[in-house]
Amino acid sequence: MDNKPNNQNQDPQGPGNGEGPRNKQTLLMVLVCILVALMFLGLMNNVLGDSSQEEISYSQFLQMVEDDQVDEVIIQSNILTIIPDPDSSDPLAPSEYQTVLVGDEESLKELLDENDIPYRKEMPDGTASLIYSLVSVLLPVILLVGVMVWLMRSMNKGGGMMGGVGKSKAKTYVQKETGVLFKDVAGQDEAKESLQEVVDFLHNPGKYTKIGAKLPKGALLVGPPGTGKTLLAKAVAGEAHVPFFSLSGSEFVEMFVGVGASRVRDLFEEAKKNAPCIIFIDEIDAIGKTRDSHYGGNDEREQTLNQLLAEMDGFDTSKGLLILAATNRPEVLDPALLRPGRFDRRIIVERPDLKGRVEILKVHAKNVLLDESVDLEGIALATSGAVGSDLANMINEAAILAVKNGRKAVSQKDLLEAVEVVLVGKEKKDRILSQEERRIVSYHEVGHAMISALQKDSEPVQKITIVPRTMGALGYVMQVPEEEKYLNTKSELEAMIVECLGGRAAEEIVFGNVTTGASNDIEKATKIVRAMITQYGMSEKFGLMGLATQENQYLDGRIVLNCGDATATEIDHEVMRVLKEAYETAKTMLAANRETMDRIAAHLIEKETITGKEFMEIFHKSQSESGKALPSGEEGQTSDDGVTADDSLPADGEKTAQGSQPTGGEASAQNGAAESSLPVEDNVLESETVEYV
Repeated sequence: MDNKPNNQNQDPQGPGNGEGPRNKQTLLMVLVCILVALMFLGLMNNVLGDSSQEEISYSQFLQMVEDDQVDEVIIQSNILTIIPDPDSSDPLAPSEYQTVLVGDEESLKELLDENDIPYRKEMPDGTASLIYSLVSVLLPVILLVGVMVWLMRSMNKGGGMMGGVGKSKAKTYVQKETGVLFKDVAGQDEAKESLQEVVDFLHNPGKYTKIGAKLPKGALLVGPPGTGKTLLAKAVAGEAHVPFFSLSGSEFVEMFVGVGASRVRDLFEEAKKNAPCIIFIDEIDAIGKTRDSHYGGNDEREQTLNQLLAEMDGFDTSKGLLILAATNRPEVLDPALLRPGRFDRRIIVERPDLKGRVEILKVHAKNVLLDESVDLEGIALATSGAVGSDLANMINEAAILAVKNGRKAVSQKDLLEAVEVVLVGKEKKDRILSQEERRIVSYHEVGHAMISALQKDSEPVQKITIVPRTMGALGYVMQVPEEEKYLNTKSELEAMIVECLGGRAAEEIVFGNVTTGASNDIEKATKIVRAMITQYGMSEKFGLMGLATQENQYLDGRIVLNCGDATATEIDHEVMRVLKEAYETAKTMLAANRETMDRIAAHLIEKETITGKEFMEIFHKSQSESGKALPSGEEGQTSDDGVTADDSLPADGEKTAQGSQPTGGEASAQNGAAESSLPVEDNVLESETVEYV
């Protein structure tokens, strides 16, 4: 018989977990209110007492007697209380005065008898005065001491230097609050399958334990940002119907030493009380970095990590406690944290493929009104390398554009425009280029498109525009692959290099001069050539020698050379040689088709934006008139780079993405920001992520 845990109505705080602190807080508030009320009453009493009674000197009292301003005198030991005559005194004056008797009491009586002033003698009430002093002075002090003692005890129980600092800050959700199921997660079928096994174990532990299987202690979700790691963790909790403790790795770290370890202990104590449950630690690399004292360690972070390792070894998986963690920097995590027995499973959450992108678009578009022209598969093909968050953003941008244009449903045109908005920004309508700059930009972009059309290994052009964009682009060429690709041949990479340099070649051929607009093209071409030489083994000089390694695979994919200085110099020379040859090839191809390039550039200057179909019509017509044969395969193929902002001509003097002024050799702002938002698929055996034109 399966043991199905019933946690639908389980209190996420656990029995007694929420009432204790709540009652203590209520008691503290009551004590503070009483203390403030007593201090207020004492203050008001002093103020009111001072306004109704005033102390005067004995000589002033005698003067009042002579002026017949005294109505009665009360004698209490050597204290005289004078009641002034209401007829002769100021209405705003105090209702009584007090003074100290000077001389003997007999002389005072004679003075009062002479002036016909009544007097009486009363015994002083010492008990009332003593009680008042105790209440007004001692009671506030006692309450203050009590509050201090309570705070000290709370700090000792909390394990920190301040109350509650050592307590876990994990947010607790139950199934109805997460609202996320596996059906809400698309494009990650393999990751979902691995996690569904864990969910089934939580639901039906009997059929697994019957043959000796144990629940994995932990699962590490690894992948680039935006691929849905946190969403998958919430889906696990939603499907399992168990409490879900969620917090970030940075929440363990405080300015006080020992707080991180205390929070780890408190987190696992709370989780054990609510078992079966799931603990999700996002960005675990904040506390799980390798303990390396070579460059100096961090005692607080290492202490937190040690406590986490101890807790992960100490709990019993039969109680249904599962730890999920997410990171995009697995290479920096401590090996002790990654070993089986702590994180038994490493689940890779990669960028979705074509089918996955279609499914993701369907999930995000299910609540958006779409018209009959929408082709989500075409959008997915145009967004190779996009992650789930990018696709969700594109759907939302398309819906906003539809409303802006007065449509009641999203069209394919809106979706394509949204892709461009995410890549290169909105159209910058207030930027007016001079006629000469428009010609330069036009020929630059046509140069790229011509190279693409003249090579058999290039992707077809979908759009050419010289309309400036907000991310710094003065123009760009958009290309869409004919099919999803995961590998690139050497000839395809060489075609990409020539295409990158086509814009600069067109400038030099037509104007006899060059501009700063090719800085991004040069950067990308250099990146491809360097990868071919150091990573892909595509250099005749260096052969199959691996000369570089990749760091931060899921972030920036930075490449680090692992060779000597002399070899690095030879690599630079080889890169220069390949780039020069590619540049000469581009100039030769464009010079041989100058008439066709002039026609297309003139048409682009007139229209500002032309489609790939228009471009190919003019190209074919011009080629047929000149009697030139088209390359085999016509458009050919280039990279697996979905929609690519081919190159963006920055205005002269415009700031780069890093804020510096661009020069002929610097990377301009162009579409750098756009490229970082949609990195392309990895190329050739987990190679460097290369963004192509």
